[in-house]
Amino acid sequence: MTHTRSTPASQKTNLPVPSDAHLDERSRRAREEPMLVTAFGGDVYEVETEPGHRYLANVVAGRCTCPDHLFRDARCKHLRRVAIEITEGRVPPPGHVAVPCAVCSEEVFVRTASADPHLCPRHRFQRGDVARDRETGGLVLVVAVSNRRADEVRIPSQDCTVAEYATNRAYPASDPVVSAVYPAVRVTGDGPAPESLRVYSFPVSRLVRPES
Repeated sequence: MTHTRSTPASQKTNLPVPSDAHLDERSRRAREEPMLVTAFGGDVYEVETEPGHRYLANVVAGRCTCPDHLFRDARCKHLRRVAIEITEGRVPPPGHVAVPCAVCSEEVFVRTASADPHLCPRHRFQRGDVARDRETGGLVLVVAVSNRRADEVRIPSQDCTVAEYATNRAYPASDPVVSAVYPAVRVTGDGPAPESLRVYSFPVSRLVRPES
């Protein structure tokens, strides 16, 4: 799933109430009152409300520092708001953080301390995926993915890096490398022609999903 933030990160906002929803008072206030939820990468979220009060809500433990929870032991509007925003993909779930895609900068949610590069679903390929080469328009079959940058991976037959290869120079040198083959194999009387089985290395942003 692709995750995007619909409002600036510092702006408090309210959420629409479904027309067919039958909500109790705390659930309704969780949606109708302007709040800003900030994730820290663990189980605890900061919830800022009007007029600028801030509370810490642990959505996993079901605890909040607000008076409603502390003195009434209630599942307060802050805990409910965090749960809603997680469910709707507005903030990352527990144990995750929001980071930009290394290719297009679209916001994605990844596990805390996970290794770079972080990629959105449009640019995250796996072995066996079919992609389209932007330069040739042809379909390719992904056979390997790498975390190494295009300016770090050399093409021995060309004595240059993937980033330096002529048809790759328009793409970021920082792109991770994807290796792929063109699925059409040319067969001669002696069997498959070796050049048709060649594995090519691409900067990831040179490849797109076939439906793109």
